[in-house]
Amino acid sequence: MTPTSLIGGHVSVAGGLATGGLKYMADIGAEMIQVFVTNPRGWALNDGKPDEDAKLAESGVPAFIHVPYLVNFGSPNAETLANSIAVVRHALRRGVETGAKGVVVHTGSAVTQGRDAALRQLHDNLLPLLDTIPDDGPDLLLEPMAGQGAMLCATVQDLEPYLDALDRHPRACVCLDTCHAFAAGHDLAAEGGVKETFDALHAIAPGRLKLIHANDSKDVCGAKKDRHENIGAGHIGAGAFAELMRHPAVAGVPICIETPGKAPQHAEDITLLKKLRDG
Repeated sequence: MTPTSLIGGHVSVAGGLATGGLKYMADIGAEMIQVFVTNPRGWALNDGKPDEDAKLAESGVPAFIHVPYLVNFGSPNAETLANSIAVVRHALRRGVETGAKGVVVHTGSAVTQGRDAALRQLHDNLLPLLDTIPDDGPDLLLEPMAGQGAMLCATVQDLEPYLDALDRHPRACVCLDTCHAFAAGHDLAAEGGVKETFDALHAIAPGRLKLIHANDSKDVCGAKKDRHENIGAGHIGAGAFAELMRHPAVAGVPICIETPGKAPQHAEDITLLKKLRDG
């Protein structure tokens, strides 16, 4: 029997990581959640509240942590690199404390330095963090970007040298964002586009796909613009998401929306994805 992919979303944690997060989860009909444990647009770290951590861990809800957007292991700026190391180390620890399944990190940009130098920097600074993850801790989920600027990883094919730079560490896994992939040039809306993309992902990183960010796209394929749209309302279209859920590489992989709007719109997106999955 094919494992079912749980469908959920990135949730608000106003009122507490578990108290607020699980309430939002119920409000939108989610089966799994993704959360921030720090300000997504800053470097400040916090220890959280042990009772909230325990409540989330004991809930049994599959949860994922997304690190702040500023993290960039390819940056030539020493301060950015040091902060990135600290933030990811913190998120991995918080993942253990909350029972999270994975910690999502953007794959970053070389900015002004060469790609090879940035990948060496990735090897030297992210690989040691992967070695610190305990057996029962979260995987680190690498999320390819939309391809703008000097991004180190945007297409599925870019994952090959990226994972190689991390010595194919067993805890280096993948979170694929459908909007990012579409923006980077994977035409998920075209006939056979979903199959081609996920066949390639499975060939390059077999068994490493641990989370999908399900987002439609406000822009056309290859635009290299990271602008999310509600499911079925963008250029990817609902049919591609139905096809995605039938691909063998996606079986049992949680699917998480990061779409525009508030709880009512998020509930609509999750309801639609469940219909596509179950229909």
